[in-house]
Amino acid sequence: MGGAAVVVVYLRAEGNVGTEITLDVAGVSVTYSKNHRGIDHGSIFQEKDRKVIENNQLDYDWYEAEGEDPTLSEMAFTRPLKHVVPRLELLGFNLERVRREYDAVAKDWLEERQSLQDDDESILDLMSFAEFCTFVTSHSIDSLDDTFISGADNASEKKIRGRFDGMQFERIPGYRSYDIHAYSERSFFGGLVDILHPYSLLRLFAEANEDAPVVWQYGPLVQAGWATEREFVPHARRTETFLIATEGSSDVHILKHALALLRPGIEDFFRFIDVSESHPFSGTGNLVKFAEGLAKIDVQNQVIFVFDNDAEGLDAHQRLSTLTLPANMRGIMLPELEEFRQFPAQGPEGLRDSDINRRAAAIECYLDLDVGGHPPAKVLWTNYKKSLDTYQGALEYKESYSKEFLKQTSETLAEGAYDVSKIESVLDLLVAECTAIAVDQWDPNV
Repeated sequence: MGGAAVVVVYLRAEGNVGTEITLDVAGVSVTYSKNHRGIDHGSIFQEKDRKVIENNQLDYDWYEAEGEDPTLSEMAFTRPLKHVVPRLELLGFNLERVRREYDAVAKDWLEERQSLQDDDESILDLMSFAEFCTFVTSHSIDSLDDTFISGADNASEKKIRGRFDGMQFERIPGYRSYDIHAYSERSFFGGLVDILHPYSLLRLFAEANEDAPVVWQYGPLVQAGWATEREFVPHARRTETFLIATEGSSDVHILKHALALLRPGIEDFFRFIDVSESHPFSGTGNLVKFAEGLAKIDVQNQVIFVFDNDAEGLDAHQRLSTLTLPANMRGIMLPELEEFRQFPAQGPEGLRDSDINRRAAAIECYLDLDVGGHPPAKVLWTNYKKSLDTYQGALEYKESYSKEFLKQTSETLAEGAYDVSKIESVLDLLVAECTAIAVDQWDPNV
C-alpha cells in the first residue's frame, strides 16, 4: 500500500436546486444524493473523527464580507483511509468479499451481453478480479489529472481518457461508453471503476491510497436545512457489532482492556456480556448451553463464543462444533502459540517443559508473564480429562498477571516495558473471525 490521495465526502450548494452530498476519493465520486443524507457513513467513523475542515465548495469571501463564521458549515468526520480499512472489514468489506462481489457483477454482465449479442458478434473476455485490482491500484488517485476539459471532439476525448487511452474498456464489467460523463482523466477513471459497492471501492483504493483522508462533511447539508446534525452519528451500529461470549469474567476484563489499548480504532464493534456483578454463563459447560440456546431461538446478533486454549476449552469447543450454528455465530479457541510448546509445568513428576496448548493455556497465559515480581511462570497440572486423555492445567498467580495487565495504559505500552505480542495474537484471531462472520452473511443477490 502506498501513495496519497484525498477521500472526501463533500457537499455542493447549487442555488435553488439544492445541496448534493457525495462520497469522493480525490475527486472520484463513489456515492451521490441530493437534499438528504443518503447512505449513512457513520459506521466508518468514531466520535474522535468529528472535526472542522475547510470546504472548497464554500464561498469564504462571502463569509468574510458578511462577518459570518463558517465553522458550522465546515463540520465533518475525517479519518485516514488506512484507519478506515479495519472498520470496512468488520462491516464485511475485506478483499475476499470484494472479489466475490466483482465476480457476481462480471457474471451478470456477461450473461446480459450474451443474451443481446448477434450470432456473428464476439465478446471480449472480461477482466479477472486480479486484473481489475491491478487496474484500480496501478496509479494513486491524486496522480490522475483532474484538469477540466471541455469539448466533445476526438482530441478532447483523448485528453480526457489520458493514460487510459487505447485500453479495451469493454473488458470492464458494466462498461457503456455513453454512461461515462467525464471531464478529466480522473473523472474518466472514476466512471470506469464505479461498478461495486462504495465500500468495496474504498477497500480497493486503500491498496494504493492508504494515506488518503476520508472526509464526510455534513455541515453544509445541515446548514441548508436538508438534514439535522443528529443524523450524523459515528460508531458501529448495534446490528453491526459482535457480542463476545467468554468462559469467565476475567476473559471479559482482559479482552475489553486489550481492545481499548491495542485496537482503539475498532473497539466499538465489540460488546461483552455484563459481568459487573457476576458472569451469568460462567464455565465452559454453561457457555456451550448458552450457544445452543441462542442458536435454537435464531438470535440475529453476531456472536463469537471464546474458549480457552486448554483441555476444558478444547472439550467444550468440540461439543460446540457438533451444533449447527447459524452464519452469524462462531466458536473459537484462543490461538495455539509456539511459546507454549515448551512451557514450565509442575506435576507429580516435578517441573518439566511441556506443550500446554490445548491443555493449560487460559487467557492469562497470553499476558506478559515477566511482570509482577513472581518466580518464573509455570502451570500446575490439576485434573485429568478422561474424554481427551490429557491433563488440565492452570497458570500459577494468574490473577496477579491479570491485575498487572489491567494497570497498563497507552503510555506504559509506549515505553515498551510490557510485552503484548501474545495478547495481540488473540485480538488478531478475534478480528479475523468477526470479519469472516460479516463476509459470510453477504448475499450477492441483495
